[in-house]
Formats: sequence, structure tokens, C-alpha cells
Amino acid sequence: MAGLSPGFQGRAHVFEGRLPPGQYPTETFPVLSAGPTPQLPTDHWSFHVTTEAEQRRTWSWEQMMALPQQEFTVDIHCVTRWSKFDTAWLGVSLDVFLEEVETAADFVVAESFDGYTTNLPLEYITDGKAWLAHSYDGYALSPDHGGPARLVIPHLGAPVEPFASVM
Repeated sequence: MAGLSPGFQGRAHVFEGRLPPGQYPTETFPVLSAGPTPQLPTDHWSFHVTTEAEQRRTWSWEQMMALPQQEFTVDIHCVTRWSKFDTAWLGVSLDVFLEEVETAADFVVAESFDGYTTNLPLEYITDGKAWLAHSYDGYALSPDHGGPARLVIPHLGAPVEPFASVM
């Protein structure tokens, strides 16, 4: 019968309290894709918010980049079981895009350039909980990771697919 050395302590304690059950830490940023990676040049990129009353606001890449930018560092816990700690992002808080939007909606529908959609409670993306990020770890966000920009909602785990509309 093989034994354990007296120094064996199990997994490193550096992740204690940060690694959800069933997750494993990774140093890489895995690329997960359901299909071909869209290649969208920033001169064709736009972001829009459409309310339930069909009022629409649209920002070009240049307009989005002129908005207040915020750096944020978060842990990512993907549904495919990997976790990456202390990921550094740069982007615009969704609060900035929504500050002049009047809505009675309780939910938003986020839609990506390639047609992916997801619905979320409005409270999940307001009050400093979500960003439209365009940079990761000091570099422009690559298409493989949702570039040129993607929605990041840290309290939900992994970044959501790149998207183009809310509400």
C-alpha cells in the first residue's frame, strides 16, 4: 500500500474561499466557441440599447471609447468548470449606457453580433455589476475572447457572449 508524505496538504490554500466546488484553477484563458469566431472590425461595431417603447440609443466604437473607462479585476468561474483568478479588464460600466434610459422593464435581452441571445434580470447588470469590456490584461480583447468588446458580469461567473443590444 502506498502512503502519503507527511507534508501533503491537498490543494494549495491560495484559492481558499475563491474556488467554487467542482471547479479547477487554470492559468490559461480557455477558448470556448459554439461556432466560427466572428471577426468584426471596430469601424463596423456598434452597441445599442432599445427600450420596450422602441426608443433606441446607439454608440459607435469611437463614441464608446470616449465614455468613462473603468479598470476592474475579477475572478472568472466558467460553467465548463475552469476558474481563472484576478483577470484584469478595461471597459465601460453598463450604468453609463443606461443612465439616460427610462424603462419599466425588469429584464434585458442581450444580443450578440452573431445572433446569440440571453436574458437577464436588469438588476444583474446595474449598480456597478456589469461592463462592456474591450481590453483584457492590458491588450485589446481578441476575437477568440469576444473582441472587440463583450459583456462581463463578474457575479455570474464567466463573461457572457459578445453582445450588441440591451432591452
